[in-house]
Amino acid sequence: MSESALNQAEPQNHTRRDLLLQIQHDAQAKWESSKVFESDAPDSDSANNKFFGTFPYPYMNGVLHLGHAFSMSKLEFAAAYHRLCGKNVLFPQGFHCTGMPIKACADKLARELSTYGNPPQFPKDAAVTVADEQEDVGGADPTKFVAKKSKAAAKKGVGNTQWDILLMSGIPAEQIPKFADPAHWLRYFPPLAMRDLTAMGCGIDWRRSFITTDVNPYYDSFVQWQFEVLRKKGKIVKDKRYAVYSPLDGQPCADHDRASGEGVGPQEYTLIKMRALELKGKLAALQGQGPVYLMAATLRPETMYGQTNCWALPDGDYGAFQGLGGEVYVMTDRSALNLSYQDRMPETGRPHKLLELKGFDLLGGTGIVTSVPSDAPDDYAALMDLVNKPKLREKYAIHDDWVIPIIDIPGFGTTAAVKVCLDLKIQSQNDTKKLAEAKQLVYLKGFTDGIMIAGQYAGKKVSEAKSQIRNELISSGEAMIYSEPEKPVTSRSGDDCVVALTDQWYMTYGEEEWREATQTCLQRMEVYDDTTRHQFTHTLGWLNQWACSRSFGLGTRLPWDPVYLVESLSDSTIYMAYYTVAHILQQGNMYGEAESPVKPEHLTHETMRREFEFWYPFDLRVSGKDLIQNHLTFCLYNHTAIWAQQEQYWPRSMRCNGHLLLNAEKMSKSTGNFKTLQQAIAEYSSDAMRIALADAGDALDDANFEHTTANGAILRLTKELAWIEETLSAGQTLRDEPPTSFIDRVFDNEINIAVHRTRDAYDKMLFREALKHGWYDLLNARDMYRFACGPDGGNQRLLLRFIEVSTLLLVPICPHTSEHIWSSLLQKPGLAIKAGWPASGAPNYVLQQVSKYLDDTIVHLRKGISKAEAPSKAKKGNSPAPPKKVTAVDVYVVDRFGGWHAKLLGILNEDPELGSMDQKTLKQTVLPFAKFRMETATRGGAATLKDRLPFDELALLQENHEFVLRALQVGVINIHAITFEEQQGATAQIAACSAACSPADPGFWTCTAGEVVHVPAFADAGCLG
Repeated sequence: MSESALNQAEPQNHTRRDLLLQIQHDAQAKWESSKVFESDAPDSDSANNKFFGTFPYPYMNGVLHLGHAFSMSKLEFAAAYHRLCGKNVLFPQGFHCTGMPIKACADKLARELSTYGNPPQFPKDAAVTVADEQEDVGGADPTKFVAKKSKAAAKKGVGNTQWDILLMSGIPAEQIPKFADPAHWLRYFPPLAMRDLTAMGCGIDWRRSFITTDVNPYYDSFVQWQFEVLRKKGKIVKDKRYAVYSPLDGQPCADHDRASGEGVGPQEYTLIKMRALELKGKLAALQGQGPVYLMAATLRPETMYGQTNCWALPDGDYGAFQGLGGEVYVMTDRSALNLSYQDRMPETGRPHKLLELKGFDLLGGTGIVTSVPSDAPDDYAALMDLVNKPKLREKYAIHDDWVIPIIDIPGFGTTAAVKVCLDLKIQSQNDTKKLAEAKQLVYLKGFTDGIMIAGQYAGKKVSEAKSQIRNELISSGEAMIYSEPEKPVTSRSGDDCVVALTDQWYMTYGEEEWREATQTCLQRMEVYDDTTRHQFTHTLGWLNQWACSRSFGLGTRLPWDPVYLVESLSDSTIYMAYYTVAHILQQGNMYGEAESPVKPEHLTHETMRREFEFWYPFDLRVSGKDLIQNHLTFCLYNHTAIWAQQEQYWPRSMRCNGHLLLNAEKMSKSTGNFKTLQQAIAEYSSDAMRIALADAGDALDDANFEHTTANGAILRLTKELAWIEETLSAGQTLRDEPPTSFIDRVFDNEINIAVHRTRDAYDKMLFREALKHGWYDLLNARDMYRFACGPDGGNQRLLLRFIEVSTLLLVPICPHTSEHIWSSLLQKPGLAIKAGWPASGAPNYVLQQVSKYLDDTIVHLRKGISKAEAPSKAKKGNSPAPPKKVTAVDVYVVDRFGGWHAKLLGILNEDPELGSMDQKTLKQTVLPFAKFRMETATRGGAATLKDRLPFDELALLQENHEFVLRALQVGVINIHAITFEEQQGATAQIAACSAACSPADPGFWTCTAGEVVHVPAFADAGCLG
């Protein structure tokens, strides 16, 4: 379609976008008919010429959105690049259904239908609440409790019920009741994901697709095989361990089972038992029911030597609960529930409350807090608040000797809390910011450098005595171990999680020999970013045993203990290997329902060996950075265990990215700032969307998908198509000769540079850079070339080369448009996506600098002409002077640098270290000149550090005389050459023009009607750019 026809269609309709959608449809039909994305292992061994990339299978509880597309695009761009370069590429994609989310959503919908009818009639005042969010107090001491505002909110209206969520996903109301059956989710969403990824243009071999869980018998057998191998190698054990646990679900709640709190683990405390010696007031009702203890959680049992009192506020709810051995525990309801799941109460999950009490209820502890004013700044500040108020001091019998020295900390003495509060001028316990700073100052130093000065461990370092004191308190019955989630965790069932002591199967991550092997794997692996490597290293440092079994949800049964299911992060660690044989086993059916020559129980059949050995290991795994702390590290661990003696199958690279913002804001269904993948493709077309995805960013920081970028890409792509059509049709009117002129050679060189820089960017997976070099920069170079050619037109051979090269450089990002140009416009045989990387000569960066010199010279001459033509300011009472018109320009170029410039260039060329020179001169003259010349050298090589330019400045300006005239729109331009010696002894008129001249920095005269005006071309001597 011609550009004029496209312009006539805008903006009343979407003709440009629709054109791209049609091109998209045609290209995908061509790919499908040729089965170009179906890859099989060759008969001959050519393992070095393969690329196998994978992306974590998305969870099938909804349709894919732009966030999925952003991470997926990293793999798609890489796979398309390697396919273009001639490699045998395998890009498979499965779908995850294991775990809690689908089952929880189905059960929630079933409850809604049962309670409110079908279709449900929700009451207008129905509200769905979200869990409290704990305020992040940074380095605050978790053993001390401070008041905070609750962020709990009741959210009413559409989008909070499961019915509304499905309705907002575009599912017709009459179909929603089917989703009360978890199996329906597995049949509904995976085909939609296939539809959208195909529409995106992803080069996926769909024969190898599968869903997880025991619905697929082949994948089910694969996971059972994996776990049998791990158990036989001692990597899976059964034991009792503390785990974040959902009471409602009746099982541990792993990261992917959580609605909030991903990455949160158990925090172990020492629970101090402080016996109530007198039972007065309401506590008297507990008389005779056993010893009563106030229970206080602490991370610092070594400070109990300095305990003087405990804190409890009367405004919250307490309870007296039946403990073990006839003991009674006073604590909050929440801490009692936690404790009941840790074998510390008579009945698991059902704390028996003997008495309602009032007290301060705080998430993150038992509600009773020990007080150690010598070492805890919070306690000292609170104590001083009481001491300084005579009535309270008398009421609570506060004594002056309640600050008991227990630890000597270098720099803080034996009463660290007293010193730091005085140093920071803390006035009361309300100085929360200063108290937080105080705790950061003393707590870590107290642990690492402090020396005990009280009790039987006096003289020992705190770091050594801490565990010994804790063990002593526990063995004497004065304390017990107690755990809570580090921060609030909510399961997908809407349940507030606790920490439970669970008897189940664990992966022994963190075991020394296994961790060392995994660290070796990480060291060998390419991760493309230092921050990513640091995050992996950090995760390997803290990751320990992981609960890998569940009793509720969807998934694969443990083969030796089928009462348990494999949890969702544990069945997704080596499934990349399953891709290599899935097409043989499943015969292209993602549910494993087709007749197969290989039975599920015969997973190691010899027919699959060749596929596995050719494709494995995977060359690239792409993922969001949030999976480093679990899935990706689990993947490394499992590979080093399964293939411990076959290191050639260990992962070769992993590439992580940040999250995706939409128009600089977080994507959210509730705010409407959200786009499904299907919506984005329909709105922009796949290629325009892919350009915006590539342009969004490649770092670990959050990337940004811009509507304006995607919309602008529609215009640029269609304009480029129109230009290509016009250029190809005008072939006979263009010059048909080798590209020998200066402007031809410059443009040809820009194409070479684009080829090299774009390939380097693709190799480094820097797709924004690839888009910049291979499209934006190259199109700008083409536009400059067209302008430089003027009415004579361009070189037919060179323009044709540009069209071919730019098309191939853009194949990984815009495959549909590239395919259209290649096949329909250029009439090339075969497919663009497999056409091969474009050939090019070596880039000539000196020539690029020469071209830049010419462009910059024209810009500065144009500025000088504008200045010369600017009307003089009229004197008072006089008429304005008539406008002036520059009719001619005299340009002077000097042959070489002289004086100190030449000396400095010599030094820069031979030795980067300059001799002594006074600071003012260095700063004002030498350093700017040196900076400019060194920047030039980085682009043009050491030849630019000579006292003469690496090109003939005079010949360049003379060769491009007509171009300069056209660009400046003047009638005459005279170019004069002078030597450095002539410059020094020039006449007054020439000296005035050439005084500031140096190579690549010409001076010039502008001649207007009746006068001659001199304007220096550059303000800074020696500036080539």
